[in-house]
Amino acid sequence: MKPIYDTWKLEYKSIFGAVRQFVTCRFSIRLSKEIRPDFPPVLVLFRTGFKERFLPMSVTAEEEDCFVYSCDFTPRYSDVHYYYFSYTSGGMRHYIKKINCHEGAERDGGLFQLTVYANDYETPDFLKGGVMYQIFPDRFCKSGEVHENIPDGRVLREDWEGTPWYKPDHSGHVWNNDYFGGDFKGIQSKLGYLSDLGVTCIYLNPIFESHENHRYNTADYMKADPLLGTNDDFEELCAEAKKYGISVILDGVFSHTGADSRYFNKFGRYKDEQGAYQSKESPYYDWYTFINYPNEYESWWGIDTLPNVLENNDDYTEFICGEDGVLHYWLSKGAAGFRLDVADELPDQFLNNLRKSVKSYSNDKIVIGEVWEDASNKESYGIKRRYLLGDQLDSVMNYPFREAIINFVKGGSARDFIYSIMTILENYPQPSIDVLMNFVSTHDIERAINRLAGDYCDDKSKDWMAERYLTDEQYRQGKNMLKVAMALMFFLPGVPSIYYGDEAGLQGYKDPFNRRCYPWGKEDKELIGYVSELSRVRKSIPNMKSGRTYFVINDGQTIDERVVAFTRQGTPIDYLIFVNRSGDEVKITEVSQKLRRFTDFQPFNGSYENDCITIQPYGYVVVTARYVG
Repeated sequence: MKPIYDTWKLEYKSIFGAVRQFVTCRFSIRLSKEIRPDFPPVLVLFRTGFKERFLPMSVTAEEEDCFVYSCDFTPRYSDVHYYYFSYTSGGMRHYIKKINCHEGAERDGGLFQLTVYANDYETPDFLKGGVMYQIFPDRFCKSGEVHENIPDGRVLREDWEGTPWYKPDHSGHVWNNDYFGGDFKGIQSKLGYLSDLGVTCIYLNPIFESHENHRYNTADYMKADPLLGTNDDFEELCAEAKKYGISVILDGVFSHTGADSRYFNKFGRYKDEQGAYQSKESPYYDWYTFINYPNEYESWWGIDTLPNVLENNDDYTEFICGEDGVLHYWLSKGAAGFRLDVADELPDQFLNNLRKSVKSYSNDKIVIGEVWEDASNKESYGIKRRYLLGDQLDSVMNYPFREAIINFVKGGSARDFIYSIMTILENYPQPSIDVLMNFVSTHDIERAINRLAGDYCDDKSKDWMAERYLTDEQYRQGKNMLKVAMALMFFLPGVPSIYYGDEAGLQGYKDPFNRRCYPWGKEDKELIGYVSELSRVRKSIPNMKSGRTYFVINDGQTIDERVVAFTRQGTPIDYLIFVNRSGDEVKITEVSQKLRRFTDFQPFNGSYENDCITIQPYGYVVVTARYVG
């Protein structure tokens, strides 16, 4: 008999995944003819803080061994709904919950999730189908130009290949005050390289004046850091990037400032006005929360160099979100939007105001949040978040995909990989999925090549990480595994984001060793060529911009545990992608029999002939086909 209910199949749920507000979705279950319900089954729906709703189901079809019961639901509210099915037979109540769905993998017996997003929720088109490239500005490329008005206390290093400083000084602090000199002009000089790599969007880690090299301790929101160049240099970078079809997204750090900033001014660096630390009469005093003025104050994770701000303070909100505020200023300089640092620490009201501000400038500007978990159902600080319902974020950084990819490439279960990917695709609105920021490395985690082939580092010291590199054998294996991870990142829904240097074989364990300088002149050119080819293939597939994705499954089993196969569907042609994580050549024979839902198989990229797909070690194959149901 068929499954009782399967959220991945349209014959059970007429809309896959999240549902747009006011759009009707049909839910269907199949019950064996041996089951005689005392009353019609019901769909039980509720959302947090509201009573359950009971929707009666009626017989809509009779099949050989079962009856199909269905009901329609038209959601009126954008929110995360939860649901299950129930029926009574012989006086005994039965439930259909997640344990009944997708049998065989580890599941709980919990509720199904139905994300309902706002009817008018749309996301910017410029990122869809593109390729993002993340740059840590101090470490990508140094133009050599002399910059003026460099603040005191910085150590300018000339050893581009050197290890970033990580040890505390005599006072016990790690000030992150060593700078390698990467700048706007350096990035601008490499736009041709990025274009050849297939990049359509640059995401820059913070560029505002700050007095540590990571620049997450903002000192002046309205001024580019002098070591990077001037505000006009940034504007020129955006204008030149546009000529290559490349947009530029900035990192917005709005949950805290630096203690060494014109707003807090703990060390008196800024002489033109008093900061909150210096005077209760400061215009910025109400931005912060002092416990025992001035030395005890709320700070980000207890780090006293990062005093927290009250984001919903009217003056602060106006400063960031107002017509003459920070957001509009940098958008006017050419920024295409913002990635929001620690979005889960930004209150709902502030996120609402931030989105309104960005979209009032232009609907085509993007807002992406840093969220490490499933952003559709996350709770933070006791609050159920509304990131992806249409009034806050366009999308998020996709850490769940990253973990799923890494675990699968390292030998994890294909079934678990599929479930992890499908869970996000089910829970997120399609507009968000289209611009998901997919990655395998970032500035906050060890580089993928180290995670894949290097030693376990979570329990190791920074001394252990500092000068530790992969052996030649580890590098060869890590490179092969990175290719697999990159292929998955490029072809799954969303936007692949390359962390600068990953494509060149740059290594690094955790912060700050994952932030080494790009190895110009010592790049792994073969790996660069591979990533460029991924971009070329991706660009040639129109279905990458949107369209349904599901994994090809045969009788509940993946075709081969070494291979995952999934669709990028569209009209009139579908694309099927096969990725081989192993060092073996894999042949899939009798393809048309194993994939009966498709016809008209044709080679697109790779080997397909005589109804057989051949996937090279650590390789991928794309074929076209037509879905027939």
